[in-house]
Formats: sequence, structure tokens, C-alpha cells
Amino acid sequence: MISIGTSPILSLVTFLPLVGVLFIMFLPDDQSGRRNARWIALFVTIFTFALSLLIWINFDTSTPAYQFVEEHAWFGAFKYKMGVDGISMLFVILTTFLMPLCILASWESVKERVTEYMIAFLVLETLMIGVFCALDLVLFYLFFEAGLIPMFLIIGVWGGARRVYASYKFFLYTLLGSVLMLLAMMYMYWTAGTTDIPELIDEVAKNPTLFTAEAQWWLWLAFFASFAVKMPMWPVHTWLPDAHVEAPTAGSVILAGILLKMGGYGFLRFSIPMFPLASIELAPLVFTLSVISIIYTSLVALAQEDVKKLIAYSSVAHMGFVTMGIFAGNTQGIDGAIFQMLSHGLVSAALFLCVGIVYDRMHTREIAAYGGLANRMPIYAFCFMVFTMANVGLPGTSGFVGEFLTLLGAFKANTWVAFLATTGVVLSAGYALYLYRRVVFGELDKPKLMSIQDMNMREIAVMAPLVILTILFGFYPAPILDVTAVSVKNLVANYEAAIQTTTALVAQ
Repeated sequence: MISIGTSPILSLVTFLPLVGVLFIMFLPDDQSGRRNARWIALFVTIFTFALSLLIWINFDTSTPAYQFVEEHAWFGAFKYKMGVDGISMLFVILTTFLMPLCILASWESVKERVTEYMIAFLVLETLMIGVFCALDLVLFYLFFEAGLIPMFLIIGVWGGARRVYASYKFFLYTLLGSVLMLLAMMYMYWTAGTTDIPELIDEVAKNPTLFTAEAQWWLWLAFFASFAVKMPMWPVHTWLPDAHVEAPTAGSVILAGILLKMGGYGFLRFSIPMFPLASIELAPLVFTLSVISIIYTSLVALAQEDVKKLIAYSSVAHMGFVTMGIFAGNTQGIDGAIFQMLSHGLVSAALFLCVGIVYDRMHTREIAAYGGLANRMPIYAFCFMVFTMANVGLPGTSGFVGEFLTLLGAFKANTWVAFLATTGVVLSAGYALYLYRRVVFGELDKPKLMSIQDMNMREIAVMAPLVILTILFGFYPAPILDVTAVSVKNLVANYEAAIQTTTALVAQ
């Protein structure tokens, strides 16, 4: 084991990408400058990933406490406080893992304003890691909101024909929900006298009525408004297909792989532990919206003619399993929700990379423009098949473990919810296999496809780790479940204790 001692490892991992930004900023805007910008971004993201692995290596899975905690006075009562537990640590690793793949995926497809593009991605990496490490409400909010800016630029500058519309829609939807969350955070500070997240969770665990039952309702709804848009849940999901269709390939990878997970992470970090009474009372609302998300968006996906839109709608459906698992409020449901988010981060990112590979060759995302790719691109067909099967939830892929656990947790909470959600598994097989058959099989009868080339070494290097991890975690999910086990057990125990305490107080 490589010890990291007392070094501020989380701050190093969080802000290291900004060092790359400083180097790239001083590069000339010519061909050599653009080439160097790519290499600097790649080296910095790889080094950040290698450094983040030290967090996993040195992580103690036997305690639910926050680890690698850094705390410094900031301004007033607010602190710069960073730390990770079993719930947040793996999201940091997922973020640092996907970033080098995004840089590699953009190597040839992004030809204009390359230095600005790389700067936007490196800044975005810092802000995303900060969300998962922040242990202060104000710090969390700053990271959470600031992440909108580079993503807004990535879609708006390097996106497709309707990029400006899509970027503004993405920005306004997510900003509106977050304003309500800021108001809720201000109320929490005035009531509890602190913005320290672990302190707030501990106080609520000791005194579930720290926030009154009525206040919890409003606080829960304010946080829900922000996180539901971020997930996104039906009916506030319409920004996602537009953003995905217009975003460049790497933008879609980060959007689906990381940004969507911030909503689920927020529910686990705030809604369940801080507002337990509201969470149990409003769980039926979440179950209803989750089931609608799963079934409705799966049916919409079946009608899509654009490859990216189909995968975007499938992401909404898969996030429905996550919210259902979280608010089942039991170990299986929450374990499954975390696993599903991590698995979806790999699988959806890989699917968008698959779309990017053929888009770079054909410059169209229309399903009808493809067919018979297995004849010309056998390696691509294999990779696409692995991720399609994982998206369906086939046993032996990481997609199965997450869906199975969330359905198991939902079954313990409400059998009807589990039954209705299971129809989403059937529908996902319908739209995913429909897409695969149309694109990969059939006759190679379109003139443009006759000369299409299979994946090159750069593209194989991007896809290989995703294929390996998707299959590995399908057969051996222990590396993830072992990390989350104690933190999830502690979260569920506090949640159940808060509900029992409140029930006893009401009975008196």
C-alpha cells in the first residue's frame, strides 16, 4: 500500500487540473499550440486519475466516517472542508477515470478553438470532483453551480446546429432548481447555526426534529427541485435529449457519465440523512415519478430516429431506477442505486463514445443511415454489443447488478412499484436491441458505408478499459459494494432510527 500520510490528497486531486489550465493558457494559437494543448490535457488528466487511485488504495472500508478530511477557516462561519466516505469516493474515481477518455475521444474531432476546449474540460473536472468532496453546504453549492458554466460553453461553442438553444435550456433548467436549494441552505444555516455537512447529519441523527416536520417538507422539496432536474426525472427531463444531441461526443460522455449522478448523490447526501421525515412521507411521490420515468421515457426511446436521442432517453429511464432504489430506504435499494449510477457512468459514456466513432466517419446520427456495420467494423460491433447488453441489464454485465439490487430494494418497500419498474427492463431490451439490429446487422447496402473503416488504435484504447470494467463488475461487483457497504449501512440505520424516534414522539 502506498501511504499518502497527512498530505491534502483531495485538494491535490481536485485542483490539479487547474495546473494544466495555467500551462495551456500561455500556448500560442497555432498548430503546435493546439497539439501541445491536447498533450498537456491528456497528461494532466491521466496524472489526476493516478493520484485519485491513491485515495482508493488508502481508503478504510471498515468505517463510515469521512476520510482524508481537510478543514480550513474560509470566511465567517463557513469553512473550506473536504472529505470522502464510501458513498462519494467512487464518484471521484469515476470522474478522474472518464476525463482522459474524453480528451482522447476529442483528439481528432475537435479542430477549432482546441486550447479553449481543453481548458473548459479541465475546469469542469475540478468542479465535478469538488462536488463529491465538499463537506460544507456553501462549498458544495459553489462547486455544484459553477459546473454549469464550462458545460454551458462546451455545448454552446462546440455543439451542433441548435447548440445555443440546447445550452440555454440546459443552463436555465438546472439554475432554476438550484436557486430553491440555495434558499433551503440559508434556512438550514439560520436554524442549525452551521453549514458543516457531517455536523448537520450527526445533529439530525441525534435529534430528527432539528428541522420541524413542516420545515422538512419545504426543505426536501427545495433540494428535490434541484436534484430532480439534474438527474433528470420526469417531467423536468426535456433539457437532456436536446443537450445530448447538440453536445460534442466528450460533452455527452461527461453529461451522462458524471453530471447526471450529482442528482442521485445529492439525494444520498442531503435528502435521506437530513430530512428523514419528509423522505419517508414523500417516497410515494418519488416512486410515482420514477415509474413514469422508467416506462414513459422507454416508450419515447422506442420512437426515436436519432441514435443520441435514443440513448439520452434511456439514461432518463435508468436514472428512474436510481431514485426508486434511493427512496426505498433499505440497504439493497441504496446499494443498488449507487452501483447503478457507477455502472451507468461507464455504460452510457461508452455508448455515446460509440455514437461519436461512427459520427466522425459518417457525420449523421440518423439510425436509418446505418446498417450492416458488422461487415466492415467487427471490433466496433463487438464493443457496441457489450455496452448494449449492459444497457439492457444482461447478467454478466455491470448493468444487471445495479438494476437487480434496486428492484430488490423496491420490492421490499412496495411490490407494485417493483412490478411496474420491471416492465422498464423489458422495454429497454426492446429499444436497445432495435438500435443494435438497425445499426450493426442487416445488408451493407448504403454506398457511404462501403468504405467505412473499423476502429483505430486510439479508439480501441478508449474503449478497451470500458469493456473490461463493464464485464468485470458484472461478474465481480465486490470492489464497489465493499467500499459502499459500511457507509450505506450507517445511512440506513440513521434513517430508520430517525423514523422510529419521530413515531415514538408522535405516539406520546
